[in-house]
Amino acid sequence: MAMVSTPLIKVENLTRIFRVGSKRFIKAVDGVSLDIQKGKNLVLVGESGCGKSTLGKLTLGLIKPTSGHVYFMGKDIWKMSKREFAEFRRNAQIVHQDPYSALNPVRTVFDSLSAPLLHYKVAKSKKEAYEKAAELLELVGLIPPSDFLDRYPSRMSGGQLQRVAIARAISVNPKYIVADEAVSMLDASLRLGIVDLFLDLQKKFGMSYLFITHDFGIARYFILKSGGSMAVMYLGSIVEIGVGDSIIKSPLHPYTQVLIAVTPVPDPKIARERELPKLRSLEVPRLTEVPPGCKFHTRCPYARDRCEKEVPRLREVKGRLVACHFAEEFT
Repeated sequence: MAMVSTPLIKVENLTRIFRVGSKRFIKAVDGVSLDIQKGKNLVLVGESGCGKSTLGKLTLGLIKPTSGHVYFMGKDIWKMSKREFAEFRRNAQIVHQDPYSALNPVRTVFDSLSAPLLHYKVAKSKKEAYEKAAELLELVGLIPPSDFLDRYPSRMSGGQLQRVAIARAISVNPKYIVADEAVSMLDASLRLGIVDLFLDLQKKFGMSYLFITHDFGIARYFILKSGGSMAVMYLGSIVEIGVGDSIIKSPLHPYTQVLIAVTPVPDPKIARERELPKLRSLEVPRLTEVPPGCKFHTRCPYARDRCEKEVPRLREVKGRLVACHFAEEFT
């Protein structure tokens, strides 16, 4: 019997509720379960505001869940000792969306890189930290490093700043990195270069990524070059999970079909000729007023009575996990 490896990151029935005002609540993450194996990746796709970033922060221990569990190498992170949790946080890093606010504007690049190196004793002295910071800048393509170490963020471009942020994230040799819309604020010409950098670093160091994006084009590029799995999120819930680019090739959930259909294509002829799904409503429900039953039923072109009353569970359909009562009809 084959041994089943323990996932690097595993979440079970994870829920996070935020209070809005005195009487209203938002369920930003709603009963999510998924896992990421060591050295593998999960691409998380969905519209802005669907809970992707909150889920990412929950897996890092930056936010405590309202209910559910986050496991790192088989251990519940919220039941760890203080020492174990500190070691987990070293192993779990984040690259934020906005490179301009990710770095302290009054600290030089060296200051930003040396802080984690010295704190976690990766470097034992300021001189050693300077040498390691220079090595990190070379790894992320900022050459020669001497041109960048003494610069302030205001004297760098967005692409350069994001490379510094990536260097800081890998500086403490983490096993897991959340890339939270890490290319969305960069010029289109720079995005693939940053994605390639993430993947090159993974080949060198073997970390796992939760790669969060709303862009199916970037998601497909990342998944084709790295393998791994893809999950689609809607209003706090996972609606579809598949291996590789199977979701993009043949989406089963109606929401995934809509997302892919409205993704821009470079060929104007294809763009004119393709038929877009006829949504029942273009309005996304408010998080304080999530519809009963299937959350997508108010917009879904295929919705039926059952969808309005019964919450669909993630179940296997054609080797995929899909939260739709009628997913078999779309195979």
